[in-house]
Amino acid sequence: MDFSFSPQEEQFRNELVEWLAENLPEGWLAGKRVLPEEDKEKAVFLRDWQRTLYEGGWAGIHWPREYGGRGATLMEEVIYQQEMARVKAPPVINFMGINMVGPTLMQMGTDQQKERYIDKILSGTEIWCQGFSEPNAGSDLAAIQTRAVKEGDRWVINGQKVWTTFAHMADKCFLLARTGQPGARHKGLTAFLIDMNQPGVEVRPIYQMNDDHDFNEIFLNDALAYDEDIVGTVDEGWKVAMALLMHERVGVAGTIFHLQDMFDELVQMAKTTIRNGRALIEDSVVQKDLSGFYTRVRAAVLTYYRHLTATIKQGYPGPEGSIDKLVSSELSKEITSYAISLLGPAGTLWRTDAPSAFAWQNQYLQSFGATIAGGTTEIQKNVIGERILGLPKDLKG
Repeated sequence: MDFSFSPQEEQFRNELVEWLAENLPEGWLAGKRVLPEEDKEKAVFLRDWQRTLYEGGWAGIHWPREYGGRGATLMEEVIYQQEMARVKAPPVINFMGINMVGPTLMQMGTDQQKERYIDKILSGTEIWCQGFSEPNAGSDLAAIQTRAVKEGDRWVINGQKVWTTFAHMADKCFLLARTGQPGARHKGLTAFLIDMNQPGVEVRPIYQMNDDHDFNEIFLNDALAYDEDIVGTVDEGWKVAMALLMHERVGVAGTIFHLQDMFDELVQMAKTTIRNGRALIEDSVVQKDLSGFYTRVRAAVLTYYRHLTATIKQGYPGPEGSIDKLVSSELSKEITSYAISLLGPAGTLWRTDAPSAFAWQNQYLQSFGATIAGGTTEIQKNVIGERILGLPKDLKG
């Protein structure tokens, strides 16, 4: 298999590398990568970064040129993810808007919706979140109970959403609500574009083990939406939701390349950490463990490339993406856990005790959430078993 990139693709990479060197936040490439802890300061920082990407032409690179994107190929998207992982670029605060909401509106939105939202999504002027999961409808999206009732030209929405990333910073929400009969499953759902800054919307943070709260609960108490806020048609929201989810073409690429970068950092730590008068990497047991991780990380990257090749050939992604997601999230947890063990007693310290040594502890605690977000480990195993291995379907109920 030829893993080389074409001259055009390498030119794309070089252009991005040069732009990042000139435009990343001050000190970022030198290792000063700590985001502000206070919510408002963090939101300002991430909005500024989104604006910088937009002005440089690096926000929504896969968007069609007529909507402000670069019309990037799938391989260019992968290169983009590689380089962003390499420099540990700040997170894209409008990830949901750029990767899912915007493309869905281009595909299924009205002209009015496109004119109203598209450019503001790309620039980060309006930040979006996704109101899908609920306390009793996480992986089973068709079981949602949030309800929208029509009153004249408006819809009154009541219910609860959970695990909503960046909801505390969002201006808008792409929300799925039931408008048909209760218990109708896939029928009777409608997709709404709602304002997060209205009185009927309350956001409560969900604190993670590392004290961050990127995830949130949303409580909807007589929240309002209007006919012009509906994407698609009433009661046909399931089709819209599936279209939105299909737009995340290379979302797992970032985690795969982050995995590779994480392993490189692990090796570097083993080289520079001295214990009993010698570097950890000189220990034969550590060498054996690192060799095992190297093999598994390399296998993960090559497997991803194999799946990417299949996607390019057939023109759409297959269920093999569940393998990439499962491997990246579970292996990240193992690598960060091993790093904590190598730190010894220092692995028990927290950010207030040793801010410079906090990165591994933070990544370790975050890794548990990665096995839930984007489809749980259990769901990925079911997909692999049923759709790839041809095993009998899981018995429901």
